[in-house]
Amino acid sequence: MLLRLTTVSKHYKLGGTVIRALDKVTVDIDSGEFVAIMGPSGSGKSTFLQVASMLAQPSDGTIFLKGIDVTEYNEIESAKLRNKEIGFVFQQFNLLAKTTALDNVKLPLVYGQVSDREQNRRAKEMLDRVGLSDRMNNTSAQLSGGQQQRVAIARALVNEPAVIFADEPTGNLDTKSGEEIMKLLVNLHKEGKTIIMVTHEEEIAAFADRLIMFRDGNILSDTKKRKTKKKTSKKKGKK
Repeated sequence: MLLRLTTVSKHYKLGGTVIRALDKVTVDIDSGEFVAIMGPSGSGKSTFLQVASMLAQPSDGTIFLKGIDVTEYNEIESAKLRNKEIGFVFQQFNLLAKTTALDNVKLPLVYGQVSDREQNRRAKEMLDRVGLSDRMNNTSAQLSGGQQQRVAIARALVNEPAVIFADEPTGNLDTKSGEEIMKLLVNLHKEGKTIIMVTHEEEIAAFADRLIMFRDGNILSDTKKRKTKKKTSKKKGKK
């Protein structure tokens, strides 16, 4: 089991009202899964991503990552764990506009105290992996939306994380660029990467192998695609 949330809740106070963004959610995600998270606005899907990725602490419940209880990690411990085990891809890309693609990808390695030589090697390798080896010296402002998201994916991969969280990864892209990004995520999944993706588009969620629907802070449904076995034709020998 890669990620386990057990009766996890997240509550916010708005004036005198308590908003139950997540209400005793329990879910297990195995290594190598591609999971899509869907639900209407205010359903809890974005809160789930924030809590599961340790960007926010739960109000109640427990979270296990790779068998380790990380629920009570403080801010510094959480940041170190995220940098090592978790990759992020955001709708807004979250790149430094005046910084080259290479330097954007290197950021997690800088925080991880990796040598300059190793930073360059791994960042170049990741940019080549997402098809941007010819754009590594371009700044984010000089790249298209699709290219910027590829840089963001390269950055998410550079530390070889255990899981990638993608929050509306095609939300700011045109249809063609969105399809290219989804094909890239599918290929990463085929290589064994674990991907947890929030989306509001059914056609994007269809790329995943598992769909979790949220409503009112609860899991409404959790379905996995059936894997069909290829039929092998049997040739009859001559009598």
